[in-house]
Amino acid sequence: MPQTKPRARNQQEPVIVWLRDNLRLADNRALSAAARTGQPVLPVYVYDDASPGLRPLGGASRWWLHHSLAALAGDLDAAGARLNILRGAAGTIVPQLAQRRGATAVFWSRRYGGPERAVDTQIKTSLGELGIGAHSCNDLLLVEPWEVMTRGGEPFKVFTPFWRALRERGEPAPPLPKPRTLTAAAMSPPDALGGVTLDSLDLLPMRPDWAGGLRETWTPGEQGARARLTQFARSGLDGYMANRDRPDLTGTSRLSPHLHFGEIGIREAWHRVARASADHKVPHADAQKLLSELAWREFSNHLLFHTPDLATRNFQPRFDAFPWQPDRRQVRAWQRGRTGYPIVDAGMRELWHTGWMHNRVRMITASFLIKHLLTDWRTGEAWFWDALVDADAANNAASWQWVAGSGADAAPYFRVFNPVLQGRKFDPEGDYVRRWVPEIAGLPTAHIHAPWDAPASVLAAAKLELGRGYPKPIIDLDEGRARALAAFDTVKGR
Repeated sequence: MPQTKPRARNQQEPVIVWLRDNLRLADNRALSAAARTGQPVLPVYVYDDASPGLRPLGGASRWWLHHSLAALAGDLDAAGARLNILRGAAGTIVPQLAQRRGATAVFWSRRYGGPERAVDTQIKTSLGELGIGAHSCNDLLLVEPWEVMTRGGEPFKVFTPFWRALRERGEPAPPLPKPRTLTAAAMSPPDALGGVTLDSLDLLPMRPDWAGGLRETWTPGEQGARARLTQFARSGLDGYMANRDRPDLTGTSRLSPHLHFGEIGIREAWHRVARASADHKVPHADAQKLLSELAWREFSNHLLFHTPDLATRNFQPRFDAFPWQPDRRQVRAWQRGRTGYPIVDAGMRELWHTGWMHNRVRMITASFLIKHLLTDWRTGEAWFWDALVDADAANNAASWQWVAGSGADAAPYFRVFNPVLQGRKFDPEGDYVRRWVPEIAGLPTAHIHAPWDAPASVLAAAKLELGRGYPKPIIDLDEGRARALAAFDTVKGR
């Protein structure tokens, strides 16, 4: 395409805000920069199911996206603007839309996966050739992946020094307020470039509608995100260090899906927690622990930037030769929460019902699949990708590789979580298991995490018949552990 000279700015010409993983009005640098131009603002979301290399959203993420976009549309309406939804390859649609609408600039938030960056580079090039301004900004992370490096100029591969380097940079920039006013730029429907309605994207499950548990658990959107952060800062942050590993307690923030979809910014979450500590409203250790969890999210995204195939390739190449021995029936039992190990089954059922799983239980269920069932971590990563409302390309892959021992700063492969001991330690009264595995709820606490050890009289009193009402264990823990360690011996010297 031939080069064209930039057009003279006309105050009636619009600027486009291309919204992606920043589905909010507050602390949205792209939106704020567009509003500061004083020109009409055209907010656009492109549902890109056509660009090569982009990973299709899982079912739970599609459900969340529908409701997040609906909430965003309402917030924009209240601000005097309108959300315009298009469908197709963003690399083609965004430049064509900008040219057709006579836009002087396009603003967007940067993404860090390889295929996403390829799309963004294509768009930036096309807009430049059209003489249209292209402005990308960081709305996803505290710092850019190229800004935090080792002294040797290499990406960090271990979290602790990364966390130390991140803290040495000082506090992140404060969050921005919502733009005071937005001058709307109308978009005439139907648009030949792919303008569609939200319902036409078919993001919601219909036949069957399996999202009842998601609806009763979550409130997607910026208001829901802010309410959750406020509630946690007031009543959950104090005691976070002690309670975060307890799935039977409400001890975690549950902000992950809101952060993933950008309904609340990482800077706002960071400053809210840091301020609670500075004001002595919560213990410093509790606040620092949560900040370190936000930093793990940051670390994972930096890993993804430097390793775009993080979800498909072992970070440590020696695991390429690992002798996986998956059993399809066992994997299916794991997916359905029918392994016979209560803490594992509780986690998998919580995931299916709510689209979320407690972080400690994520580690337990992942360890069980990878090590006791000797199943490739990518099988579990793909299941979580489809089932999680917070299925994040960076966090999901990095965390599965961490458990597998194949990732950056990974847990040693020979660390095999025993689900019985983990259940007794982190769900001591069995409340979590009883909630999600009701068929064994009548068992006394002494046997709730190992029903097969219960005397026949105890099973009868609980009206439980193992193998019928609840499955017997699908694998012996000692045998599974021994098999896993033997398999690891074949690659540990590579």
